[in-house]
Amino acid sequence: MSVKVLMVCLGNICRSPLAQGILESKINSDLDIKVDSAGTGGWHAGQKPDERSILVAKKNNIDISKQIARQFTVTDFDTFDYIYVMDLSNLKNVLLLAPNEKLKTKVHLILNEIYVDENREVPDPYYGGQDGFSDVFKMLDKACDQIIYKIKNA
Repeated sequence: MSVKVLMVCLGNICRSPLAQGILESKINSDLDIKVDSAGTGGWHAGQKPDERSILVAKKNNIDISKQIARQFTVTDFDTFDYIYVMDLSNLKNVLLLAPNEKLKTKVHLILNEIYVDENREVPDPYYGGQDGFSDVFKMLDKACDQIIYKIKNA
């Protein structure tokens, strides 16, 4: 069975492309997982990820340079089994688009995978330096390990 996972942040150029790349790097041949990413806003649609995200991914042997930003749409609820958002603002914006209560159950704060029900947020590194991107990478790497574990054991 194929599982489809969507990573969502604000602009789809920093956090969600990293989350997509990290999760894709952890998929082995016995798992059929498709991963994509999107932003709640459309300002960066059509653009590649932020150079700092590309750099931190590359340092960890992951290539996200070919990803192209897009905006989250209502049809994503039908396409994806899991929708992981990076922060509470993303969570609110995605849930507002949900056509019904059942589809809302697909939406999760990504760090709740490792800090259950603590509602911790992945900070947006956009206005900071490279260190923020490294910190975000580490958080997302741990969360993606847990997502793989969850899918394997579902």
